[in-house]
Amino acid sequence: MEAKIEKSQAKRRRIPVQAQMAIVWMGIYLFLKFFIKPPLPSSVIFMYMTMTSIGLLMYVSVYEDVLQAFKGPIVDFLRGDQLRTGSWRAARWVVLGLFPLLVGWQTYSSTAPSDQPPAENRTIHPAPPGEFVGLSNPVPNTPENVMTGKGLFAALCSPCHGNFDGKGPAARGFNPPPANFVDPGTIAQLQESYVFWRIKTGGVGLSVEGMPWKSAMPRWEVELKDEQIWKIIMGEYDGAGHKPRTWE
Repeated sequence: MEAKIEKSQAKRRRIPVQAQMAIVWMGIYLFLKFFIKPPLPSSVIFMYMTMTSIGLLMYVSVYEDVLQAFKGPIVDFLRGDQLRTGSWRAARWVVLGLFPLLVGWQTYSSTAPSDQPPAENRTIHPAPPGEFVGLSNPVPNTPENVMTGKGLFAALCSPCHGNFDGKGPAARGFNPPPANFVDPGTIAQLQESYVFWRIKTGGVGLSVEGMPWKSAMPRWEVELKDEQIWKIIMGEYDGAGHKPRTWE
């Protein structure tokens, strides 16, 4: 049994502990970044990577030999005890010089006055007025109605929302940019009644929770009938490849 343990430890020492930790850390990051669909928000990836870093540090602190193998080269490099070549000594002085400069720059950047406007708190998806809650689409979901909705979308909405991806020719002129309906975080998370309210009343119809009103959505109830708006909604969901969210 002891021979097996020693053999396992010998294999583990072939790859430096620092390299093992870097491989594990990068592997988890690449998996979260590129292999999980739909893509994770950057805040969630940061949270997972923080937990991964803590777990790796706990791992190296459990076994004394692993801890010494991990911190030994780092301590030697910082102290300069075993640096025999001039290139390593130069690298050590570069690290020791850059670290306080980076800390100073980060401190300055976070405390220096900025000419950017202050952040504004607003609700991205405010609650709709009571008369819009629970509405259902009265227009039959037929291929003809869906195509009519897509035609209305192409004529009226595509200049901003593009091919349902929020990249229309006028999109660059708006801040925040037009909604990307293909993204699973937009209409795929909403009920048809909510989308109907947003299209019908536009930016001026936003409730208090949506202030400041940063929506350039026109008030389409002035130009479109309710039936046409419902058809546009069907065309949006079909074109984006999503289905409306339901209570079920």
